[in-house]
Amino acid sequence: MAGTGDRPRPEGKTLAVIAAEAGVSVSTVSKVLHDRSDVAARTRAKVQRLLAQHGYPARNGPTATALAPGGLVDFVVDEIDGAWAAELIRGAEEALDAVGMGLVVSAAHGSGSSPARRWLDSLAARRTLGAILVVPELDQQQHRELLRLGIPFALISPAEEPPPGVPWVGATNWPGGLAATRHLVGLGHRRIAVIGGPPQRLASRARVDGYRSALEEAGLPYDPELVRYGDFTNEPAYRHALDLLRLPDRPTAVFAGSDQQALSTYRAAATLGLRVPDDVSVVGFDDLAFADWVTPRLTTVRTPLADMAALAAGMVLQLIGGGRPASTRVEVASELVVRESSGPPPG
Repeated sequence: MAGTGDRPRPEGKTLAVIAAEAGVSVSTVSKVLHDRSDVAARTRAKVQRLLAQHGYPARNGPTATALAPGGLVDFVVDEIDGAWAAELIRGAEEALDAVGMGLVVSAAHGSGSSPARRWLDSLAARRTLGAILVVPELDQQQHRELLRLGIPFALISPAEEPPPGVPWVGATNWPGGLAATRHLVGLGHRRIAVIGGPPQRLASRARVDGYRSALEEAGLPYDPELVRYGDFTNEPAYRHALDLLRLPDRPTAVFAGSDQQALSTYRAAATLGLRVPDDVSVVGFDDLAFADWVTPRLTTVRTPLADMAALAAGMVLQLIGGGRPASTRVEVASELVVRESSGPPPG
């Protein structure tokens, strides 16, 4: 699926360079690439000539009509590997397949101007009708360029709340953090640690805020020593979990900001000879497929990732068809799923 419909990419040239040589905007170059009609004939011919010189293959025939079967929508995600991305891709692909459209998947490979330049150029160069972006670090410049390109897009789990009118889908992260911590408090835990994702991300902050609110609600102190921030992946979470579980007055429970971080906490506990949940309870976030297969089965907060991606795809389809989504901000409800990794504190 990844790379389907890719065009050969001209080496060393970007649409911005072609636009500068033609004396037009990047948006105009994109319109010519997409065979859109609102470009003067003389300008179109000049841009087409430069595109050909720089290796962009000519288009034969008109682009797909809006929502016509066979159209392509791009799905850009920071990193393709992992169960989290796979669930999102599945949801988007199923929603588009239902209307006869295809999905082109590519990785942004993190933030920074060079990776951003590549995926933005790819969006402009392909015969794409719209884009679903799972690029948390989307900055203002990239956002402005997306608008200039005129490609309808929707965001999933952005790092910050986008400007008004930009369609996006997220999860109810604060209620999820609240539910996870309430569950542990209800089991009798009083020293509960949290391993969050990057503190600059909206989802990560909201989950930790939910944790903190549950502590306050229960009359428990907020101890900064028990709060760590990682990047939702394994290795930083493993180091944080080791540090937490080596404390003289170690926590009896850990709320992890992702299921991957929860598995890293399992590993750290095993490294120190501790058992889950007998010595330390663990709660994750996302409810990825493996959560029901690990031992012990993971208690976690379910976020319906495939549904989130399907909603984002629906927003893009509405924009492609010339409409507007009924709501440009949708937060899908999270739900605590209690399994075997959480129990009463030891002793």
